[in-house]
Amino acid sequence: MTYVVVESCIKCKHMDCVEVCPVDCFYEGENMLVIHPDECIDCGVCEPECPVDAIVDDTADGLEYWLDLNAKYAELWPNITEIGTVPEDAEKWTDVKDKKELFSEKPGGS
Repeated sequence: MTYVVVESCIKCKHMDCVEVCPVDCFYEGENMLVIHPDECIDCGVCEPECPVDAIVDDTADGLEYWLDLNAKYAELWPNITEIGTVPEDAEKWTDVKDKKELFSEKPGGS
């Protein structure tokens, strides 16, 4: 089992999870983070740190899309090991559902 970042991270990208990760397995895109599935050690310390509940364990149902997305972009985006700049309008997106179409493939760099 590993952890996976899901849709609720899109446009929020709070990054509280990054600071607590003991193995630095987070990667940053323009508007969300992903977890590298081969680097995550399943410690679970990141999950409670996410203020938008965007981190879930990979045993939850219906995660195939997000598992694939995390694996793909963890190979393409830069590794992030400390909190960067949170989007100014992050709070506006906290309760927005169905944000998949807003996902950006561009790498981050805060």
